[in-house]
Amino acid sequence: MAMTFHLDVVTAEQSLFSGTVEEVIAPGIMGDLGILPRHSQLISKLRAGELQYKTDEGAMASLFVSGGILEVQPHVVTVLADTGMRAEDLDEASAREAMKQATDALQGKDPEDLDYEAIQAELEAAKAQIEMLHRIGKARGH
Repeated sequence: MAMTFHLDVVTAEQSLFSGTVEEVIAPGIMGDLGILPRHSQLISKLRAGELQYKTDEGAMASLFVSGGILEVQPHVVTVLADTGMRAEDLDEASAREAMKQATDALQGKDPEDLDYEAIQAELEAAKAQIEMLHRIGKARGH
């Protein structure tokens, strides 16, 4: 039997996943982080992107996270995501619209009233959703 650990992925609104997994690949701000059982303890910021995990049945699954914090303990990994959604709930049209709104906001607003950091985060999250949709679509043969 493969070694496993517990994974919790939560946002302020909901729990996206809680269960036993064999591995996690998280979108760290400095690059992807691969987490296996008994990994060294760490805390890392996350960027917008795909969080992958391998269930104890051996199936790979994905969630989208828009950023957040990853905490690794020897037998528990916790992801506190700013926002997130299951891969099957991603919608390319909505992501493209969010990307367009963020781009328009950056180009047309009074700089005094503009929260560049928040708009840039929205733009990066939309781009990451579209990239994830394309990668998943290609992986599934669409």
